[in-house]
Amino acid sequence: MRLLTRGLTILGTGLLCHCGSMGTGNMGGPTLEERQMAIASEPAGSHFYGRRYHVEKTRFWGYLRRPREAWNKSRLVIFREDQKRAPDRLPENGPPGQRYGFDQNYEYRIEGYFTGREAYDPNSNQFLPEFMLTGYEAVNRKPGWLFRPDDNYDPHRITLYPR
Repeated sequence: MRLLTRGLTILGTGLLCHCGSMGTGNMGGPTLEERQMAIASEPAGSHFYGRRYHVEKTRFWGYLRRPREAWNKSRLVIFREDQKRAPDRLPENGPPGQRYGFDQNYEYRIEGYFTGREAYDPNSNQFLPEFMLTGYEAVNRKPGWLFRPDDNYDPHRITLYPR
């Protein structure tokens, strides 16, 4: 019985320590207020803002939102590249910095439109909106967190969701 009680105490302590660490993210970035002010001051227009979200073996591109909308209103999309290739359309096994996904978490000003169709990403098992890419411009290579300051990025599994 004493061994069981000691084991439960150790387990409970471990859970408390783990829960305490869940509040910190690994993406860095501005305060919540700074992010809100930056979004509120964006120029309006027909373009989108996109954040590259690279998770190994998936084929979605990342999240898109309209100017002045919060990231929690963004949509995870698959690019259709008939008119313009995605910025990181490079070999997956190229040298570091010159391979598919090199631009993880870059923020872009994106030109194009939603086609009204969905595309299937078999590795994430999701049907996602298809977006016809017609142009892009990198606007920030280190924007920090995406949805909340406690976001945690893992290149091997999907961990970032609008909330």
